[in-house]
Amino acid sequence: MSIGNKVIITAALAGSGRATKEDNPHIPGNPEEIAEAAYKCREAGAAIVHIHGRDWQGKVTADPEVYREIHRRIRDKCDVILQDSTGLGALVATKDRIKVIEAGAEMCSLNMGTMVRTGWDNSIFLNTPELIESFVKRMLELDIKPEMEVFSHSMFREVERLIAGGIVKKPYLVNLVLGVTYQNTLAASPKNLLSLIDYLPPGCLFNVSAVGRHQLPLTTLGMLLGGNVRVGLEDNLYYSKGLPASNEMQVERAVRLARELQREVATPAEARDILGLKPLNNPEN
Repeated sequence: MSIGNKVIITAALAGSGRATKEDNPHIPGNPEEIAEAAYKCREAGAAIVHIHGRDWQGKVTADPEVYREIHRRIRDKCDVILQDSTGLGALVATKDRIKVIEAGAEMCSLNMGTMVRTGWDNSIFLNTPELIESFVKRMLELDIKPEMEVFSHSMFREVERLIAGGIVKKPYLVNLVLGVTYQNTLAASPKNLLSLIDYLPPGCLFNVSAVGRHQLPLTTLGMLLGGNVRVGLEDNLYYSKGLPASNEMQVERAVRLARELQREVATPAEARDILGLKPLNNPEN
């Protein structure tokens, strides 16, 4: 299936631990809460949930057993596409991040370059070409689709290298991430989004993620330009100024906007078809 008029909505349920329930009480903090948030987002219209695993103490982790527990709990409730994060922030060592892949999600996100975390812990977020390739090759072995996370124009060099090497399979999926100020990446602006879209290699589907107050205007612009969108508490804690959001609130708004823009919201089954993922064994679940 080509994407046509469909829009795939991803819900990024909780980030890498910088924000806590003190910042927003709706942030899911353990496997049960993550699964419940995923179910609510699926009911609201999300086709994909982006997962930063947290253990029963609320700690962000790369332990594949924690991710498998989250997957099981989500799959008991609904058919949403499972996408695990291999980023995980400064709280997980670089050498441990690859362990997430072993949990066997349908998709994993993977950053396309090294970043400097400024104004937070002033650390290096390492994503060397060798590290990226090792992650992607393991995903290929396990039939997991990578979502290539691009934060700036220079990261397209890695996207192009992976495509040229035949390491990633069509349709390629690139997530354009804007406004993450503490990772020294591009500002969230229409000009920057339009420029990044111009750099997309042939055969790429694109997704738009933007942080904080920029989430709403840039995901709306992304839909107008034929892209897919990501919303959720990882990227934006508020529905409007001073009003804390829940994940499903943000999904519901994205669905309303898509329909107003005369885009059709893809179901998980339709999104699997568009992205080249295998259908679920039990499509009624």
